[in-house]
Amino acid sequence: MLGEVMEQQQGDRVKDLATVSGVRPNQLTGYGLVVGLDGTGDQTSQTPFTVQSVKNMLSSYGIEIPPNANPQLRNVAAVSLTAELPPFAKPGQEIDVTVSSLGNADSLRGGTLVMAPLVGADGQVYGMAQGNVIVSGFGAEGRDGSRVTVNVPSSGRVPNGATVEREVPNDFAEQEFITLNLNRSDFTTAHRLTETINENFGDNTALPLDSTSVRIEAPADPQQRIAFVSVLENLRVEPGSGPARVIVNSRTGTVVIGANVSVGPAAVSHGSLTVRITERPFVVQPSPFAEGETIVVPRTEIEIEEPEDASMFLFDPGVGLDQIVEAVNEVGAAPGDLVAILEALDRAGALRAQLVVI
Repeated sequence: MLGEVMEQQQGDRVKDLATVSGVRPNQLTGYGLVVGLDGTGDQTSQTPFTVQSVKNMLSSYGIEIPPNANPQLRNVAAVSLTAELPPFAKPGQEIDVTVSSLGNADSLRGGTLVMAPLVGADGQVYGMAQGNVIVSGFGAEGRDGSRVTVNVPSSGRVPNGATVEREVPNDFAEQEFITLNLNRSDFTTAHRLTETINENFGDNTALPLDSTSVRIEAPADPQQRIAFVSVLENLRVEPGSGPARVIVNSRTGTVVIGANVSVGPAAVSHGSLTVRITERPFVVQPSPFAEGETIVVPRTEIEIEEPEDASMFLFDPGVGLDQIVEAVNEVGAAPGDLVAILEALDRAGALRAQLVVI
């Protein structure tokens, strides 16, 4: 019994490996105004759209501003709104809203977002946003221009700040089949997923379409279909191992070596020169009562050090990840040196992996 439980716990859950086709979130965007700021809003002389937005808002309330008036609104900021509408979201439910400054506002701390619509890619309004903005960052500035900023005070969030007004149509219940799309395309994982589903629900229940998608026969009744997907997404599948790759970040020096990376027979020599250049200028003065000028004469000292223990290490055929890391650590290679070693092994044809530089 214990062995059966241990076997069932092996592998990853289907819900962690794949998503159900058609069950996806939708992106919403909007434009609005944050008011009530403590003088940290937009400089309206440089952001005329903020003034125009305020005029339009006041006009909707029957308040007209003279055309020649140019109000200085340091307590208002024009912002961009973004939100994610979860699948099957119903009218009346609440979602979070991210608020980001569009102008030159210094901070949105303490501001309140005025009611603004959130629209989808089809131009339809799916939510209305409003509420107090929570900002994690802050900034301080002195009269001499010195300034300290922590995090980003020009953006924030309104938790549960939008109310869903429209439901996104979804044909999940009407589809004849359920299609699972793997998060990472892999033929081995798709094959194993198909076998696991057929073992639990019967032969020919699942059919792999390609390296990403698996089509599954599901009950037509909505209640039975939901129960079926609940059981399906908690099945465990052992995913296929990824390709042998070495990822190198050229900007940060980060090197990630995959588990399947191996090295063919090769000898690597690692050594470095240390060059020190020191400037030691000295002053030359004329003798007493002698005519002349005091001058500064440059003097440069150059010192070159080469380590006596420049190391060479040998890779035997089929060396794995642990031996590679151990050998490189023994010679004290820095991240930059490790990148050079890996590139040289790749050029020599000894690196049994794809070298990817990002």
